[in-house]
Amino acid sequence: MLGHVMTPRPFFAYLAQLSSSSPRMLDAGLLGLRLWFGLVLASVHGLGKVTDLAKFTAGVATRGVPLPSLLGPAAALSEFVGGILLALGLLTRPSALFVAVTMLVAALHIHAADPFGKKELACSYAAAALVVLVAGPGRWSLDRWLFGPR
Repeated sequence: MLGHVMTPRPFFAYLAQLSSSSPRMLDAGLLGLRLWFGLVLASVHGLGKVTDLAKFTAGVATRGVPLPSLLGPAAALSEFVGGILLALGLLTRPSALFVAVTMLVAALHIHAADPFGKKELACSYAAAALVVLVAGPGRWSLDRWLFGPR
């Protein structure tokens, strides 16, 4: 229709529809977040640390971390096993807690003197883990399948 003027009502109704979310969309968002951050954390960051644990632990010791022979392997396992568990949605909240603590230590202690660009990745992983810690794994998770809804 030529000369037809769009009224603001349909536009605002469209914006309202965009700002709403269904439970399925929230579960899909949590699944995407868990899969991406969990699998990348495990494969890109954790795998190399657990396969050469002695080298990683020695590096942790040079950074002044207390109890490096305990905390080094704990950090490596947090990244590798924690990442896999997050992706699966299994033991999700405890895994998210360990990942968040590990990433905050990495950002605030290991990379304390580095520019923000170096800390940003650890902060992003910590933020993703904190979101999952607060929100839970969502409906599409092994926690839900094994233990039922909460």
